[in-house]
Amino acid sequence: MNKLFYISDIKETRPEECTTPLQEKVYDTLDELKLPYKRVHTDEAITMDDCTLIDEKLDMKMVKTLFLCNQKKTSFYLFITTGDKKFKSKDFSHALDVSRVSFAPKELMDQMIGTKIGAATIYSALIDENNDVKIVIDKDVVNEEWYGCSDGTTTGYMKVSTDDIIKRLLPITHHTPAIIEV
Repeated sequence: MNKLFYISDIKETRPEECTTPLQEKVYDTLDELKLPYKRVHTDEAITMDDCTLIDEKLDMKMVKTLFLCNQKKTSFYLFITTGDKKFKSKDFSHALDVSRVSFAPKELMDQMIGTKIGAATIYSALIDENNDVKIVIDKDVVNEEWYGCSDGTTTGYMKVSTDDIIKRLLPITHHTPAIIEV
């Protein structure tokens, strides 16, 4: 018997209780900037397949956010692309003119971007005060009206205006995203 995947009703206010410091910072910042959003609480969603039902509920397309690094683990990237694109390290490295990258070790996820596997999010820029992580966004994401992503947990997902993410949120983090075509 298959267990149904739980998705709450759509809410436009923060959760009553935040479960991680990053999640709390996300909602504090959205409230401070007065950025509107729609969000749902779900069973734990890890894969892009899990996100299909969330996409339908929020009427948007979830982005895929990957935490990457170079071989020496001295350069780190948060790469945001469309959920349906396959990641090709060669294409990413070529577009940025950097050496080959791979997935950053999971031990560094919590330390550097405040999340666990499955919860990587652009909102990690809020806690990356030293700009240790470069934000890289696929041009196809920038062209979407809505930006669907995790709130820093694997059980909280939201829909925000892509323009608000690029023009209002990222500037306060002092991260200038590299927009690439892959």
